Amino acid sequence: MQRRHFIASLAATTVVPGMSFAQDNSRPLRIVVPFPPGGSTDMVVRNLQDVLGRLLNQPVVIENRAGAGGSIGMSEVARATDNLTLGVATLSTHGVNPAVLSKLPYDATKDFVGVTEMVKAPGVIVVNPKALPVKDMAELVAYLKANPGKVSYATPGNGTIGHMWGELFKRATGTDMLHIPYRGAGPAINDVLGGQVPVYFDQVASSLAQINSGKVRAIAVSWPERLDVLPNVPTYAELGYKDINDPSWFGLVAPKSMPAAQVARIQKAVAAALKEDVVKQRMAAQGLYPTGTSTAAFTKQIETEIAKMKQVAAYAKIQLD
Repeated sequence: MQRRHFIASLAATTVVPGMSFAQDNSRPLRIVVPFPPGGSTDMVVRNLQDVLGRLLNQPVVIENRAGAGGSIGMSEVARATDNLTLGVATLSTHGVNPAVLSKLPYDATKDFVGVTEMVKAPGVIVVNPKALPVKDMAELVAYLKANPGKVSYATPGNGTIGHMWGELFKRATGTDMLHIPYRGAGPAINDVLGGQVPVYFDQVASSLAQINSGKVRAIAVSWPERLDVLPNVPTYAELGYKDINDPSWFGLVAPKSMPAAQVARIQKAVAAALKEDVVKQRMAAQGLYPTGTSTAAFTKQIETEIAKMKQVAAYAKIQLD
């Protein structure tokens, strides 16, 4: 009932004057989120949903199709032929999965066109200060080198972004840690907070509350400059590790069959929505930074990320099938 009411209300909403990409279209634009409701991937598009619907003069509905690390939802998007279906692409679905799964049910480059990157999300390495009393990167690296293989780090599972970030960290710092994969982010962070596992690789958006409460200590962030929300935490690049200073990201992809004019229309609307104050405020509150890149730039970015993650997978010998 709520979804039908939302579609009806959006259909009745008028478009902002001057938006040349607007058109009267009562059929809803469907955005598939390949992960469960409530997570960071889901929140990104829900931050945009009402504004995007207004700018497009078209209902926008969001459907969660979770499972298999995002593969189920993405394969559904790849098969869509209605020219109205999009998918939320992440570093996991369009970077990690192609690198660690040889039997992926979709081709991350051949089956999609990258509509636009919506936001970037800084990463962070945190430690439980009670379980591992190190104060900064120098102390952490020194401790890890003095205790090779004795310190563990938690992730939401094998082949997840956290796992890849952990392996990148090990390679960049010349250290060795034991990977402890969990079945989801919830159990992983719970054990980090409990002290069973002292180190965790996460996005700032997900860890900010625990950092601010002092339950975990932020050691470094992956961002071009220090974050306003964590001004005392240095970047990896600042500490001499520029190769692991890349943040995570969330974008929109369309099936390769979607007409170029429709792709361009959506890209322009998303870029405009990301500039609206209400959207910027929502994103900032969650530690997310709007971008709204061009279709060509995002398509190229996906190719670059896959190549990078394949290098990490080869180095760490990560293969999940």
